[in-house]
Amino acid sequence: MKFYQFFIVSLVFIGIAQSCIPGFYKFNETSIDPNISTFYVGRFELRAPNAPPNLSNTIEQALNQKIREESRLAENQVNPDIEFKAVINTYRVSSEAPQSGELTAFNRLTISLQIEYTDNTSQDEKRNWKQNFSRFADFDANQNLLDVQDDLIEAINELLMEDIFNKAFTDW
Repeated sequence: MKFYQFFIVSLVFIGIAQSCIPGFYKFNETSIDPNISTFYVGRFELRAPNAPPNLSNTIEQALNQKIREESRLAENQVNPDIEFKAVINTYRVSSEAPQSGELTAFNRLTISLQIEYTDNTSQDEKRNWKQNFSRFADFDANQNLLDVQDDLIEAINELLMEDIFNKAFTDW
């Protein structure tokens, strides 16, 4: 048997053996307590001045979709095992990379929010957390924010959702 064939057979065997180990479920590198089967993403409060009015809904939907697509959890609004709440507190455009003549090369859109994660299945308060998450995207200083805003928000959302998902469901 050649090395690469042995390697492939070994990987298959390890994968089968790992799937037989009881305890925590692993899916896309996630670790979710088997007692947790439902989630709920509550209304995100928008406190950021100058933010588009639909920003909270956009971010809520992105987190909801991320959890539905990348975990085994089912959405339940009535009595969820875990809950996510948030306050969007920053939506800011700043000038970056100054050039000679006091011009800027690009602008930066920053979105920050505070997520509150509650595990309703546990009496251990240490499993609950509240954390700030912040991400940004840059755009050319010659572009109008309104022309690129939707694309920037989408890019920032992807990064924020990855951060929040990893905090909630991985052992990083």
